[in-house]
Amino acid sequence: MQIHTEPHNTSYFKTGLWWKIVLSVIVFLGLGTLSGFSTMSAIEGWYADLTKPSFTPPNWIFGPAWTILYVLMGGSFGIIWQVAAKGRYPIMVKFAKRGLLLFGVHFLLNLAWTPLFFGLHRTGWALLVIVLLIIMIALLIRHFFRLDRLAAFLLIPYLLWVVFATALNIGILVLNS
Repeated sequence: MQIHTEPHNTSYFKTGLWWKIVLSVIVFLGLGTLSGFSTMSAIEGWYADLTKPSFTPPNWIFGPAWTILYVLMGGSFGIIWQVAAKGRYPIMVKFAKRGLLLFGVHFLLNLAWTPLFFGLHRTGWALLVIVLLIIMIALLIRHFFRLDRLAAFLLIPYLLWVVFATALNIGILVLNS
């Protein structure tokens, strides 16, 4: 069931949308960048010495991939934020606010994985967190789809990347146990 019934091309919906998207992208990129900087020494040391699965991409791929994913996340979040702010029906506003809360919980899991894996070298705990992250992303996509299909579709590349990262996490855990 689709809750969101207002088309994006109405000026009513567009008012304030772009600044919400830009602000969301800046915040998620900033937090993601801080998380990435906190792991630089572990990547050059501990991570470099690990036995990795044969499908592990080169390290330089991760920065651009996460940049794109944080931009997509920011776009998705900004759209749902707009639905929460401009929704014409109380049920839609309530559902959108619940989606923003789910997004916040999901993002805490996203940020928790990096220090667990790279900082504390707890690959098993990191695996648990990333599996929970996959579940949360799937729930977000489902929740956002009912509000705005574009917001949901923007999260699909992120889900696919996290599934791939989970396979890498499993491979590293198995190969280095």
